This record gives sequence, structure tokens and C-alpha cells, in this order.
Amino acid sequence: MSQASEHVEWCLNKAQKEIEDCKNLDKRLKHRGLLKVGLRIVDAKKHLVKAEHNLEGIDKFSEIGFSDWSASAGFYCVYHCFLAIAAKFGYESSNQTCTISLIRFLKEQNKIDIDEKFIELLEYSDVEDETLHVITLREEYTYGTQTSLKDGPKMNRLKNLCKNIIDITKEIVHK
Repeated sequence: MSQASEHVEWCLNKAQKEIEDCKNLDKRLKHRGLLKVGLRIVDAKKHLVKAEHNLEGIDKFSEIGFSDWSASAGFYCVYHCFLAIAAKFGYESSNQTCTISLIRFLKEQNKIDIDEKFIELLEYSDVEDETLHVITLREEYTYGTQTSLKDGPKMNRLKNLCKNIIDITKEIVHK
């Protein structure tokens, strides 16, 4: 069993336990894991619309002098693509690491064809390389004190990666 497979199993169990706990406490049902909910093409398409909305936000934030928020828009563009893929395969996720593991698991199972670089965009890395880690970029500009993402090449790479993952996700969702 792969690490992704084990983590997906853990995420499914986590969500089930949290749902049961909510029921037992008569609270609103919520979870921070993965639920197997059945095919949700309508939800997948809505996540794609949200991803495209976030892609547009990258430029809009820059135009109004809030380019630091472009990093978050890029992150959530990629993340909503992953949520679209999850919905296409019948999963609901409320946890970013569970979502990433699910995407890696679906790739391992040959259910999706997605380049590893897109998965790595949302993962933490200690390696200084040419890879754009969108999660690190988002945290740097969301929690840091910078008010402008002035690096034009980095912004262009972010937009191009987002456009590419949206196109790949559309192919997966519409199959």
C-alpha cells in the first residue's frame, strides 16, 4: 500500500469518525477529511468555475495594487482544480493534505493523467529549486509583510501553471 493510499484511507476514516461524533453530540455534520459521496459532476464543474475565477483574480489583484493576494488566488485556483477532480471521482474533501493525497492516489491508480509537478505545487518543500511551490508562495505573501508580488516572471509562471492545470482538469472532468 502506497503512502498516498494509506493517507487517503486515514482521511476517509477521520471524516467518518468526525461525522459520527457530530451525530452523537447532535451538532452540525462537519469533517476535516475525505468522504466518499458518489459522482458529483455538477460540483466538479462548479469547482472549475471557481478555479477560473481565481485565475482571473491573479490579474485583477495586480491591477488594483493588491498583487500580494495574487499568490492566494493562484493557490486556490490549483486547489479548486483538485477539488473538481475529487468531485468527479465521488469524493468530498475538507482537508488540503487529504485532497493532495487523493490526487496522488488517483494518479497512482491510473485514473487521472496529471504531471507530478502540479501535485508538487501544493506541497511543502525544503528543496530550493526551480519549482514554484504555490503553497509556500501563498503563505509568504499572506502571512508576510510584503504588499506586492513584484516578481514578473514568477507571476507569469503562476498564471501559466494555473491555465495548464485548468485545461488538464477540464479534460479529466469532461471525460
